[in-house]
Amino acid sequence: MQQVIIGIAKRELHPNDPLPSVRSLASDIGINLHTVNKAYQQLKQEGYILIHRQKGVVIHPEGVPKADNAYKESLKQTLRPIVAEALCKDLTQESIEALYQEVLDEFGSKGDKK
Repeated sequence: MQQVIIGIAKRELHPNDPLPSVRSLASDIGINLHTVNKAYQQLKQEGYILIHRQKGVVIHPEGVPKADNAYKESLKQTLRPIVAEALCKDLTQESIEALYQEVLDEFGSKGDKK
């Protein structure tokens, strides 16, 4: 799941780009096909992909749904323990911000401040 999301964020995957079938991907990376199916279903539910019976799996043609307040709150809840752990390990606010910027920079212009 994370690799597909990262691929979209880095603009390596574009709307309507095909993804491997569940069976093909499971075989290629050596994991259970039910694991791939579960990941695809979750990506579909979150609006990253579409699953067509005839076309197969594609990146959502209309793009990913934009963040709403519920997503922002969920993101904050996800970040809270990560930041707390970093602070417990004596990282400064500046070093946390530098790491954050380093990760944003990996995504190119998508991470530009608005």
